[in-house]
Amino acid sequence: MNNSSIIYSSDQGLLLGFHGCDQSIRDKIITGQIMMKASCNSYDWLGSGMYFWQNNHTRAMNFAENPPGKNKIDNPAVLGAALSLGNCLDLTDKFYIDRVKNSYSNLLIILSKTNTPLPKNKPAPGSSNPNDKILRALDCFVIENLHEELREIGETPFDTVRCVFIEGNPIYEDSGFYDQTHIQVCVRNPNCIKGFFLPRSEDDNWSTAA
Repeated sequence: MNNSSIIYSSDQGLLLGFHGCDQSIRDKIITGQIMMKASCNSYDWLGSGMYFWQNNHTRAMNFAENPPGKNKIDNPAVLGAALSLGNCLDLTDKFYIDRVKNSYSNLLIILSKTNTPLPKNKPAPGSSNPNDKILRALDCFVIENLHEELREIGETPFDTVRCVFIEGNPIYEDSGFYDQTHIQVCVRNPNCIKGFFLPRSEDDNWSTAA
């Protein structure tokens, strides 16, 4: 194999991501029988890509056990991955937040010329919380537009998108902490996935090697 094809050189650092899915899918990905598929729904929170909960195995399992809508996963499981963010649209950084804001402003100008309405973020059908807008067609549209703008001007595309989401209910009265707050990573460039693994539990019976 040519060294130029190796994806581990000059890495800026790795983080762990976890993805909730059926056990059969997890096992096939880990053993190399299939590759994880990108999600390409119009309501995906961070645009098209492969989604992971950053350093959050518990949330990934919760998602697998309680998938949205009428979906059902027969054998909930968690897939682990070692990720590099690469060229990241990092929405914990104001520079990148402003780029997304500018993408929205540009869309307003473009769509106003044809009287075309923007998509809207909406709660899921039957949701008891109208403020919990988990179908994020607007956000997805704005982020995808930013990627398209980059392609048009010949800039390097983003490999990943990352964002903190304040979600769920306050954990106690008047709390600023919410019970489903998390960090999501959307991987657009599959080369940012350095490997998949089977998450393991803590071992209390370890001993040092002789």
